[in-house]
Amino acid sequence: MAERTFAEFRFYEELNDFLPEERRKRAFPIEIDRARSVKDAIESVGVPHPEVDLIVVDGISVDFAHVLRGGERVAVYPMFERIDITPVLRLRAMPLRDPRFVADGHLGKLARHLRMAGFDTLWSNDWDDDRIIGVAAEEKRTILTRDKGMLRRSEVERGYFVRATASEAQLAEVIRALQLETLIAPFTRCRECNAPLEDVSREVVLDQLPPMVRELYERFKRCPGCGRVYWEGTHFARMKAVLERASPQYSARG
Repeated sequence: MAERTFAEFRFYEELNDFLPEERRKRAFPIEIDRARSVKDAIESVGVPHPEVDLIVVDGISVDFAHVLRGGERVAVYPMFERIDITPVLRLRAMPLRDPRFVADGHLGKLARHLRMAGFDTLWSNDWDDDRIIGVAAEEKRTILTRDKGMLRRSEVERGYFVRATASEAQLAEVIRALQLETLIAPFTRCRECNAPLEDVSREVVLDQLPPMVRELYERFKRCPGCGRVYWEGTHFARMKAVLERASPQYSARG
């Protein structure tokens, strides 16, 4: 009977979120069974490949197709967008300078918060995993999801597993994790339908305004998609406070 072979793995930083407690922040063996791709070994313990940015096998950076034979020491890292790791092989595509997202059905509030912050974010409660993955691939969007299984699909190139459960905490997490602080452009998109907002005069939207709003406000924006009208009222102040809590850098800019 052939002796079973193993490789020693260690996962770093937030990749430990996908591991059971007894495997976090420590080295542990994964069975190789003569030959196994490093990608297959990583996903066998529950870590989705879009969350991985760097794999080092016995001191050398490798890609997902690298075949393990047993006996190797493997270190697996999340994205390094704040650190220059140019000499090694990054596995994720470089960050998009104009980030666009598609959120799964559980993240409707997060989608609206991201739109409020100016980010192009698609969301529909009716879209299944196949539709989300298809839209992400066709339009070069990053998938935001609470479904680890979706991120393990081979078709997914860009994706992020949202850890937080409260929508404001989710917004802060996504801004931090994907380095979006300097790209926030608040109140430039419709929170409901995602279309870019247009400046309009009060006269154009007068018949859509409550009497008190007509008297108190001069500046308005309108969504060309759904026709909603926005002004800097109490709702605006609440949404601005959400952004300030989510991103200290935005607060400092304000």
